[in-house]
Formats: sequence, structure tokens, C-alpha cells
Amino acid sequence: MRTSFYALAGVAALAAAPDAALAFSPSLLASPLTPSSRLVAASPSMLHARTSRPSTGLLGARAAASLPAETLSALGGDSSDVMLSGLNGLALSGIEYPTKKEVYAAIPEHCFKRDTIKSLMYAAISTAMTLACFAAGTQIPMKWAFAPVWALYAYVTGTVATGCWVVAHECGHGAFSDNKTIQDLVGYVLHTALLVPYFSWQRSHAVHHSKTNHLTEGETHVPYTMESGKKTLAKREFMRKIMGKTLGNFVYGFTRVISHLVFGWPAYLLAGVTGGPVRGLTNHFIPVKPFSTGEKNTELFPGQWKKKVWMSDVGILAMVGALAAAAVKFGVWRTLAVYAGPLTITNCWLVLYTWLQHTDTDVPHFESDNWNFIKGAFMSIDRPYGPIFNFLHHGIGSTHVVHHIDCTIPHYNAWEATDAVKAAFPKHYLYDPTPITKATWRVANKCVAVQKKGNQWVFKNDE
Repeated sequence: MRTSFYALAGVAALAAAPDAALAFSPSLLASPLTPSSRLVAASPSMLHARTSRPSTGLLGARAAASLPAETLSALGGDSSDVMLSGLNGLALSGIEYPTKKEVYAAIPEHCFKRDTIKSLMYAAISTAMTLACFAAGTQIPMKWAFAPVWALYAYVTGTVATGCWVVAHECGHGAFSDNKTIQDLVGYVLHTALLVPYFSWQRSHAVHHSKTNHLTEGETHVPYTMESGKKTLAKREFMRKIMGKTLGNFVYGFTRVISHLVFGWPAYLLAGVTGGPVRGLTNHFIPVKPFSTGEKNTELFPGQWKKKVWMSDVGILAMVGALAAAAVKFGVWRTLAVYAGPLTITNCWLVLYTWLQHTDTDVPHFESDNWNFIKGAFMSIDRPYGPIFNFLHHGIGSTHVVHHIDCTIPHYNAWEATDAVKAAFPKHYLYDPTPITKATWRVANKCVAVQKKGNQWVFKNDE
């Protein structure tokens, strides 16, 4: 038991360092939920300051009482039911967006280069820390008295394992290596170990990138409209009616947080929940009808992608078999405690990132006639996850705008690319300094269904 506790403590200390050789620094214990700093991996400078905006209240939001004329015009002249986040309506301005060529020209050329050795180093660091956490879990007694220790173990291990998830995700984007064999091998192994169908996710995530914040053709976290969201809006009204507005809002927000973070990932893999409405029902394991619908031009897994889905399934079945063998040898409950608990936390992180990086009260969605790739990419939001999480998760939540501008930029170059984009396009680049917990609660409560305002679709604020 003492060994497992020391192992977890060691992992927490290592998480505060940008590489294995960096000495521990007390300054890295600053809260990861504050916008004061970020860790820049593989950089001589450890911390880069972020510019913060004024606080905006309990939910980190306020009503759009006074907006610039150009923003008000883009909203059709009416901002009465629009709530501002820490972005202060920047994404609603309706200004012209640069071309893809102009944006790429602003990013230093070397940022696009992949270094296989460096990528393998980060993969090894994340994998080693994850395996160390799992090893610690095997030493924790299976007794109710140790339930708090198991909860801590699940959180720490799942958080650390998210780094492996992000590395595999980078492999799926082609950002890991110019050697496609190494890239797909690393991605397939790491994602399979976390029960993610590698090629299936590679395809659906590529679609997400290609149609970011498109109202009907987007993929993952596509919002309800006031029409399609009638059921969930009615559910919220029912809760308000029987519990009162304050408690009803709290319960509704809480249920959304749980449903998204805990059940959102399996629901997406199995039924395409929050996926693009044009694709109908989708399933990341069975790419044929009746499990995956959609027409020839809209199906999620067309042509040869069906074969790749089946290839992904082979790995998943092997992993399930390995877990079943572990359950037989070590017991079902210990296997669940050691593996399933952390996996749930990893899945929560995944959903949290994709949810918060593309959703907020004043971040719009667009129809085809007012959407293009670069506009969609600039609807991504960088957020202050702090030095520890940025190290563990390779900065995926704090360099997400650049990730959507070009997903083949390796994470260790994304910090420099982000600074370049921020400097070149300050009226387009989105960074919200709202602490993550507050932003999550705001999004869960206020980002329910969008309405058309001018030529964009914005979440309706009914307060």
C-alpha cells in the first residue's frame, strides 16, 4: 500500500516537469485551472503568460448588453438573448476571415515538420507514466476502507493515460511521423489499449476537423436547434417547474455534465450521439446498415473505410479478450478497479476537451452558405488548462485553434504556431481565460440549443 502511494506521488511530481530530466519546481503547483500560465513542452522557456480578460460573474458569462456595431449587425441587430463568455463576443463579430493561404503563411515553416524521435519520446513518457500508475493500482487492497484511495488512483491514472490517448490521436492525424508504418502502429496500439477503434476514430475525427462548427455537417457536439432540441428544452422547463428555477437549472446542468462526460463517449461510438444529423445513425464498430445509416454521399464510413473499421475491431476484440483473461486470473472487481475506473476518467477528459474547445455561449455555428474551413477552424477555443495538464496532455486544450488550422502540426510545435497565429490574427484567434470548471458549468447550463441570429446560429440565453 505504501509503495502504491509513493508511486502515485511520484507520478504527480513527474507531471509537473516538462521532461524526465527537469528538476521539480514548487512553482508548478499553481492551480491548473487558472489562466496565469502554461507549460511549453520542449521549450527552453517553461511558462508563457496569457493575457486575461475581466471576470464575468458566477457562470463566467454576462448578457450582451453593449456590443460593437459590427457585431450587433452580424446578429441581425438583436443581442438581447445572447450571453457573452470570457471571449466577449469576439467570435460573433461577422468580420471577414483570412484565407487558408494567409493563415499558413503566418505560421513558421518549421512548425509543420514532424520529428519521429521526438514524437516517440513523448509517446514513451506518456506510456511509462501510465504503466507506472497501473502498477501502483495492483498494490491497492480491495477493501471498502480504501475506496478514497481507489478514487484517487482512478483520477490520477485516467488523467495520465489521457496523454497516451492524445499521442494516438496525433498519429491518426498524421502529425506523429513521416513514417506511416510507425505512426499507425503506435496509434493503433495506444488507442486499442484504451478501447478506441483507431481507424474508425481516425475517419470520424477527420470529418469533425473538415466541418468544424458546421450546423448540419459537423461531427461531434453538433448543437440542437430550437426545433430539434424541443425535448431537452422541455425537460429543463419541467425541472424548473417542479423544483424552482434555481434548483431546476442546477439539476439540469448537473445531469448534462454527467451525461456528457461519463456516457458521451460510448454513446458517440455506438450511436453517433451529437454527430452530424446528415449522417443519420452511426456506429464505430459496425459500419453497415442497420447500425450505420446515411446515404452514399453522407455516410460516415464510405468505401474502403468499412474495411478499416473491421481492422479496428480486431484490436478491440483482442483487448477485450485480454481484459477477460485478467478478470479470470485476478478477479472481476480488481480488473474493473484497476482498468475501468481510469478508463472512465480518460473518456471524461476526451469529451471535456472536444466539448469545451468548440462550444460556448457566444461561439456560433454556420450553415453551408456562410461557412468555410478557416472560419470553422477559428471557431475553436484555446483554454487555460495549466502547466500540469498541458504537460500530461501535450497541450491539446491550449493549442486547439492551431490544431484545427492544420492538424498535422505536431503538438511540440503547436505552441510556437499558436503564438504566431495569435499575433497575426488577434481579431480571429479565440482564447477564453475562464477557469475550466466555471466554463464547463456555463456550457452545460447555457449551451443547449441554437437559434438563427443574422447569418449565424447562436445559443439562446433564456435568463
